[in-house]
Amino acid sequence: MHVAEIKGAVFLDLDRFKTLNDTLGHDIGDLLLKQVAVRLTDCVRAGDTIAHIGGDEFILLLEDLSPDAIDAAGQAESVSNKILHSISQQYQLGVNSYRSSASIGSVIFNGHDVSIDELLKQADIAMYQAKDSGRNTLRFFDPKMQEAINERVELENELRIAIEQKQFELYYQAQVDNSGRVIGAEALIRWRHPVRGIVPPFDFIPLAEETGIILPMGYWVLDAACAQLKLWQQSSHTRALTLAVNVSAKQCHQADFVDQVKELIAHYDIDPALLKLELTESTLLEDIEGIIAKMIILRKAGVKFELDDFGTGYSSLQYLKKLPLNQLKIDKSFISDIAIKGNGRTLVCTIIAMAHSLNLNVIAEGVETEEQQQFLKDNGCDHYQGYLFSKPVTIKAFEALFEPD
Repeated sequence: MHVAEIKGAVFLDLDRFKTLNDTLGHDIGDLLLKQVAVRLTDCVRAGDTIAHIGGDEFILLLEDLSPDAIDAAGQAESVSNKILHSISQQYQLGVNSYRSSASIGSVIFNGHDVSIDELLKQADIAMYQAKDSGRNTLRFFDPKMQEAINERVELENELRIAIEQKQFELYYQAQVDNSGRVIGAEALIRWRHPVRGIVPPFDFIPLAEETGIILPMGYWVLDAACAQLKLWQQSSHTRALTLAVNVSAKQCHQADFVDQVKELIAHYDIDPALLKLELTESTLLEDIEGIIAKMIILRKAGVKFELDDFGTGYSSLQYLKKLPLNQLKIDKSFISDIAIKGNGRTLVCTIIAMAHSLNLNVIAEGVETEEQQQFLKDNGCDHYQGYLFSKPVTIKAFEALFEPD
């Protein structure tokens, strides 16, 4: 069945344009319109359409938006905010310096469910809502969509405050060997919001990725993890523990990523072999050769690498054999299928055998039952992580797992 493409219509009206025409003349107004058109062209994406529909009004058609309506609205918001910023910059209109602003109304639509006239009407209504809100802003026609966008903007602002005020903390989920001995942990970020309480990562990590906040957040996680390894080194009960840290694609693609990691290791004077950097397969979809080069440098420095969520993305044996990995992590979606005889079990066994043939260690995440662990153990799995052993917990609760009696 054909799924209609989600698009966006953006209605833009220049604020106080009539005053400009009345005071400086229509020729100056026309100069402004021409410069606005140039700025709009610079703001939109390839494939989007711009039209000047008369006076000081422009219509933009945004193509190829996300199939998810909320994400599509976020994309439309991103383009619109870029336009608002660009239009607000100073203009030179002949001998006159001038500043302008715009009110923008937007509507997200699916295929041809709504007529062109109705879409323009909805976007026009949203634009006037923007004017009523004080101008130089964006409004969506759909009240629910507008509410979702407002919540998203609020969350983004709160995330930036969280970075400044250090509202994040690390939780630790135990990783064990075949004897049940705790050998390390995965460090998992949690947001201790002053009002919302503990906010789980799936509620804020996607937005952090989209907005770039993931970069300072990811650095904080690396710094906190290295600081914890330093503390563990001071006790005979914890000095051999490893700590796995998730690294986003945006972090890896930073030009100074390798230097960041090496500087933190040197600063805390830790054994780099105890730090495991977890990469997802999506990290490798762009500039894989560059990623491999960075991995090789850090591997030579002693850092270990793990491929997280293996089997859920673009799994390629061609790149897998080139990556300087130490470990594969079997995604929990495969582990949950172990109880059902058939393809699920076969895939798990295949992943373990393939990893071992490449001299890679294997850890299974999402292990919740003894039956699952026994099957994995019988088929050569090396390490385990999941609720059977421990949920993600605070550092105090984690260290209590292996404190001497």
